[in-house]
Amino acid sequence: MSRPPVDRFVADRLPPPAQWPRFVDDAPGAMDIPEQANLVDVLFQRALDRGHGERPLLRGPGGALSYRQARVEVERIARLLTDELGLVPGNRVLLRGGNSVAMALAWLGVVKAGMVALATMPLLRQRELADILDKAQPALALCDARLVDELAAACATPAGATVRTTLLFNAPGDAGALEARAARLRGSQAPATTSRADDIALMAFTSGTTGKPKAPVHSHRNVLRACEAWPEHVLRLDCSDIVIGSPPLAFTFGLGGLLVFPMWSGASVWLPDAPYSPQSLVQAIRDVGATVCFTAPTFYRQMAAIPEARHMPTLRQCVSAGESLPDATRQLWKDVTGIEMIDGIGATEMFHIFISSAGEAVRRGAIGKVVPGYTARVVDEEGHEVPRGTVGKLALFGPTGCRYLDDARQCTYVKEGWNHPGDAFIQDEDGYFFYQARDDDMIITAGYNVAGPEVEDALLQHPAVAECGVVGAPDALRGMLVQAWCVLKPGHTGDEAMVRTLQEHVKASIAPFKYPRSIVFVDALPRTETGKLQRFRLRQMQHAQTG
Repeated sequence: MSRPPVDRFVADRLPPPAQWPRFVDDAPGAMDIPEQANLVDVLFQRALDRGHGERPLLRGPGGALSYRQARVEVERIARLLTDELGLVPGNRVLLRGGNSVAMALAWLGVVKAGMVALATMPLLRQRELADILDKAQPALALCDARLVDELAAACATPAGATVRTTLLFNAPGDAGALEARAARLRGSQAPATTSRADDIALMAFTSGTTGKPKAPVHSHRNVLRACEAWPEHVLRLDCSDIVIGSPPLAFTFGLGGLLVFPMWSGASVWLPDAPYSPQSLVQAIRDVGATVCFTAPTFYRQMAAIPEARHMPTLRQCVSAGESLPDATRQLWKDVTGIEMIDGIGATEMFHIFISSAGEAVRRGAIGKVVPGYTARVVDEEGHEVPRGTVGKLALFGPTGCRYLDDARQCTYVKEGWNHPGDAFIQDEDGYFFYQARDDDMIITAGYNVAGPEVEDALLQHPAVAECGVVGAPDALRGMLVQAWCVLKPGHTGDEAMVRTLQEHVKASIAPFKYPRSIVFVDALPRTETGKLQRFRLRQMQHAQTG
């Protein structure tokens, strides 16, 4: 089969192969992926081959689509992109929308057509979108009608010059909208598979916890191999599951958990059309009979305070990722629901979770063991493995890995084939990994190493603390001080008496030298749209406070 013209923009801006991570395809039971393979084709064909064609895939307030029905809609979108809009494989397509059935269909249609899907967070503003447009240079934008203003403003800047067309979705009555135009293609055949397994399927800008988002890319092969790793060996969905959750599809935690991995297993997903609050997520779990939930630790902690959370009879599995899971939150959730949460650490650069354990394999305080298919170790500054029980930096390789689009930070993340996500860990003799902190979140005070998340966990065990973040503050005597930023629950006052109370509580919970010598009370903590605590902003706030 001859291949149509290909846009080599992404291919030409990948790091040189010498800077790539080591990719391995030796997960137990790994399938044979042919040279020509499209991620979306494989997911749909797998579902049909297993007899799931009439089972629901996408559920939402407007009804449900079966796998067979969803495939038809996706193929119409793909045909629209190629035949009517003239896009070619390799073109970037920006998608802007929250979690909805229409957003999921648009993403699948883009990848089915061989383009590079570039999903963006719904809360991004004109300046942030313009930066993404400038770096990715998409040919087309697909946007939820409710979010078009900021995108239109960004497209009107010089950075948006490459965007030839913007199509809206979730736009009832608009004859020029994506759904209406695709619907007019009834009866037409979908474009034939032209994707090669090693073509890039998606670009996923990082969520900005460091303040400088990067653009990792992943191929069709990478994502299919990711399906064979954590979903197969830890998550273990089946076709009866209804998956629900808050992470956006623009975040790889959400894309995997709320679309790709359920499709791999023949399960279905509930997509809400509107952002969740903790209350509405609990209610949705009860209303739709959801069996599996994905969200961040902060959401689980807030959900645990809702009385209805004690009565979610269909819920059997809960996944936490996106930021470190305090043991206090894990135990609180277990006390309320009886469910042992699945913790996991992943990275946008790695696509999804690579260390995790579930059920009886969970060890208190640990994230888990390395997921089959990956190899991980804890190393020193020179990349040599440190003795078990020693703090070091995580390094790993496997079926997925970091390749940034045109970014000098590639050489920081990938060294001699190993991915270095920037996390400090301890690995015990049994192979369990215990998260300490981000590399730059380790606080060295008077010669002691203090992990901010450990202090946060201790603070969260106090009944007055709703949320907290811990960073290091410069100090002439100690080098750095442990500084806590706390949000108190209603009815508690952030005064000197509360400072002393919390300090004594931490001293009684963990080694006394780790207690926060400075505590600042605030109304809210800075977080990304995915719920991650932005510690760099706490440091900026600390700097502004001290002048």
